[in-house]
Amino acid sequence: MKIADIDLGEHPVMLAPMEDVTDQSFRLICKELGADMTYSEFVSADALIRNIAATTRKLHIEPAERPTAIQIYGREVEPMVEAAKMVEEVHPDVIDINFGCPVKKVAGKGAGAGMLRDIPRMLAITRAVVDAVKTPVTVKTRLGWDHESKIIVELAEQLQYCGIKALTVHGRTRSQMYTGEADWEMIARVKENPRLRIPVIGNGDITTPERLVEAFARYGVDGVMVGRAAIGNPWIFHDMRQTLLHGMVKEPLSLQRKFAILRRQIDESIGRIDEYRGILHIRRHLAVSQLFKGIPFFRETRIAMLRADTKDALFGIIDRVEEMLAGHPGESFPVPETESTSD
Repeated sequence: MKIADIDLGEHPVMLAPMEDVTDQSFRLICKELGADMTYSEFVSADALIRNIAATTRKLHIEPAERPTAIQIYGREVEPMVEAAKMVEEVHPDVIDINFGCPVKKVAGKGAGAGMLRDIPRMLAITRAVVDAVKTPVTVKTRLGWDHESKIIVELAEQLQYCGIKALTVHGRTRSQMYTGEADWEMIARVKENPRLRIPVIGNGDITTPERLVEAFARYGVDGVMVGRAAIGNPWIFHDMRQTLLHGMVKEPLSLQRKFAILRRQIDESIGRIDEYRGILHIRRHLAVSQLFKGIPFFRETRIAMLRADTKDALFGIIDRVEEMLAGHPGESFPVPETESTSD
């Protein structure tokens, strides 16, 4: 699969853009573990042109994580064009436009998936951004606004004519948010359209290597994007790559390696921000990591981790879990009580 001149090889697996998740550290870890391409957290065009520090920090790209896309969103043509030009200055491999975010603070204001209610404006923004930059432009969107307006097949053609180089389709409508099941049959209809010549990337409910293989074999997409299943579990890309190559996870990552990756995420989050806010940022990963599922006193352990607000306290809990799983997986262990200064 190619996005313009960027060759991602056969059956590329990509890390989806996720706010407060796909920072530079997490992208690099996922890349090292097998992701073929990564996407930034989404970047507000309005905040970027106002030079908001928290937004401009999202533009940092490490050479080792490439190819990387920076995703932007907004609801007006001129700010989106200006933001795209600013993004191009940091030389991402791709500029992606977010027409899929369903959350109220974005879609409710007409941006993200809100654009699915104003297709002329969506196409005007897309065409203007494509014309304003030399970097390949792609789009990520959904099937439509609701069940009665699944317009993605014809919309894909219209976006192609605006000049985009690839299209990612999340198999839900905006009204579904993240509920129900992703409709991969509809994604397949987009791919089967003989007039569509750009790559189609499928997204939604790819939670296991087996579902990844099915997405390629049954629905014929050019690439697959993995989102929520990677949170707290970046090694899913290793397992997916192994399954694509060998039909199974031939060389699973050791428990020790997974815990080392988790500690690295914590260290790098703290180093990027500070101890307190860095731990707050990483809690989303800790809360859903498969490493802690099924252990004795799981609920108490999870609460203790999410209350810990120092690195030493958090690492102490993680160390105890690793020791228990490595040495005596059937036994319980005492979870230390943690005092939180944030209560």
